[in-house]
Amino acid sequence: MSKIAFLGAGSTVFAKNVLGDVMLTEALQQFELALFDIDATRLRESAELLENLKRSTGSSCAVKSYSDRKEALRGAKYVINAIQVGGYDPCTITDFEVPKKYGLRQTIADTVGIGGIFRNLRTIPVMLDFARDMREVCPDALFLNYTNPMAVLTNVMNTAGGIRTVGLCHSVQVCVPHLFRSLGMDDAGVQWKIAGINHMAWLLEVTKDGEDLYPEIKRRAAEKQLEKHDDMVRFELMRRFGYYVTESSEHNAEYHPYFIKRQYPELIDRYNIPLDEYPRRCVNQINGWKEMREKLLSDKHIEHKRSREYASRIMEAIETDVPYKIGGNVMNTGLITNLPKEACVEVPCLVDASGVTPTYVGDLPPQLAALNRTNINTQLLTIEAALTGKKEHIYHAALLDPHTSAELSMDEIVALCDDLIEAHGSWLPAFK
Repeated sequence: MSKIAFLGAGSTVFAKNVLGDVMLTEALQQFELALFDIDATRLRESAELLENLKRSTGSSCAVKSYSDRKEALRGAKYVINAIQVGGYDPCTITDFEVPKKYGLRQTIADTVGIGGIFRNLRTIPVMLDFARDMREVCPDALFLNYTNPMAVLTNVMNTAGGIRTVGLCHSVQVCVPHLFRSLGMDDAGVQWKIAGINHMAWLLEVTKDGEDLYPEIKRRAAEKQLEKHDDMVRFELMRRFGYYVTESSEHNAEYHPYFIKRQYPELIDRYNIPLDEYPRRCVNQINGWKEMREKLLSDKHIEHKRSREYASRIMEAIETDVPYKIGGNVMNTGLITNLPKEACVEVPCLVDASGVTPTYVGDLPPQLAALNRTNINTQLLTIEAALTGKKEHIYHAALLDPHTSAELSMDEIVALCDDLIEAHGSWLPAFK
């Protein structure tokens, strides 16, 4: 029996969605679903829910839990990753509260920015441990990464880890449907092209029956900006730079130097920016799970409808050789010609029996490539810090981050990095 290993299987609802999709996919019925998580209680709960789902769907997949990560990985053909190192408490709290002492406010802090840098630094060593195990027990497996910071972690697994990896993010899938719904437009029959970097990919083309829909999109967006709504940052970026960006306004507010500024606090209200949004979501999710847990685990007839997650569709395309198109995060092997070759980019990819094949994009519009490079700079220096263990590269990454550098002086940034290193304690490797 072939094996699909799921690392971070204690993320019960996400495991249900992804592995529930597998159970509903005919081509994947003979796979063992190998579950691993460092939280034994959450692992047991996920296994119980998935056994209930197996019975209700009539799936012939085997569900098996492992306390040994290497054994969970042994012989796997596919590995799904959904870990969060350090969790909400203490690490996410640290990522938000320490910068606040310097007057540096964030919304999500999971991609770039000072929070994204430190999430990377505590996650990369764990990912490299995964890669080490995989090179020993399943070297040919395809690693499907759902963990943020997406671009850096996918980059590290492909390069330093030596593992064939594609990063999967929801933002490309929902970009056009969300935009059209918010503007009262019908997306039926609409064609689009998206490329860039994770959480800052661009809607380069959007047409229907050959007609460019951007003029109408921009007209409606300008009208909508007259009143407060939840996507004001992205609409402003589109007005100034010409294109709509894939990831949400709360994310993009902290990827740029323009929106969250101490000296202009009125911008927070003007662009309806939800500061401290991710901690709120974490608390709500924790409380929601307490309420949902008993209902999910006790439901012996639990149902599942195949979701829009890419994982099962990627595996199905490989197993059946029926092509499927995704937006994937892959290394920039000449795909986007005006972004660095060392970067991880997000581009359309074709999946079939030969695996995941990225498509050529060429040059992005110059202003979009320039915005991407501001984030790539911090990404690449964060990788350098993690792989060399040199603290100076943490400083470099933070000094080049657009939001951090717009708010703090050089001395403040260095001091903040030192405080975050100390606050993370054993969650971070030693830096010299």
